[in-house]
Amino acid sequence: TEAVGLYNLGQSCCLNSLLQVFLMNIRFTRILRRIRVPSSPAQRRNNVPYQMLLLLEKMQSGKSKAVGPTDLACCLSEHRVELFVQHDAAQLFLTLWNLLKKQMKKPELVEELSDLYTICVQQHLACQKCSFERKSNSTLLTLPLPVLDANSHRLRSLEDCLQYFFHPEELTGQNMCFCQRCGRKTTFLQSVKLVHLPETLTLHLKRFCFERSSRTHKLSHYLPFPQELDLREVLTESQCQADGSEKATWQFELFAVVAHSGSTSCGHYCAYIRSLTDCKWYCFNDSEVCQVSWDDVKCTYGHSSLYWRETAYLLFYMKKHPQ
Repeated sequence: TEAVGLYNLGQSCCLNSLLQVFLMNIRFTRILRRIRVPSSPAQRRNNVPYQMLLLLEKMQSGKSKAVGPTDLACCLSEHRVELFVQHDAAQLFLTLWNLLKKQMKKPELVEELSDLYTICVQQHLACQKCSFERKSNSTLLTLPLPVLDANSHRLRSLEDCLQYFFHPEELTGQNMCFCQRCGRKTTFLQSVKLVHLPETLTLHLKRFCFERSSRTHKLSHYLPFPQELDLREVLTESQCQADGSEKATWQFELFAVVAHSGSTSCGHYCAYIRSLTDCKWYCFNDSEVCQVSWDDVKCTYGHSSLYWRETAYLLFYMKKHPQ
């Protein structure tokens, strides 16, 4: 019944933080508990969903305050997930999710996993010289939100980041596209429209940027995010491609924050998660777990003059459902 920590195996703080976010999500563990157990010992050792289920059961046995995710880490190494190296949380999240989806053999569980995390968008390309328009649907696991605009000005809030992500961009000069109707390269308007949001919405704050010197720089400036997020109030009609019944479900509540402290070359991850059973916030810092307040979570908003301070990197929002 109590939150359980995960021992650091050696630079495994990123993996530990993401595992806590997955396993504290009751909707995810309901899927995990229904997986088909692989038949042979070798298959069980190399099956990510099964090893994650074993870790969950080990954590829920109630025998210790922290457990070691050694077997799962060894399983992941068999799938080319390196151990004892620093990982990027956004990239590792995608890797873990794809391995889970690939190794869940039941089609209905794969569908449920997709429904839980997959974002649907429609990409538009419209010629500005004629009426030619190209549309294509695609899916995302995270919304990769810039924290700076095109002029390198800081965006002031999560809502600003969302609006900027869905704001149309004019493709001119070297970025012009070939128009089939005009028979030449013309200026196009490129935009992304939101079609469908999953039960668990994952937002990636792009705080690591690449400079011309090929070095990665961390953007630590102040960027607040709300506990409750209503996408109907954030995005305009032109930024959405959804009907009324879909939009009616676009009210979210913050579930978890994966925060990064330190620099790009020497950093540390931890997770702040709101328990879905007691609705209290907890900080999962490897083997250490403690209850925290919303003010503690807000400390991950960032601070420009404190380079090493924790800053939110991944935000996980859950749909609000009427009780």
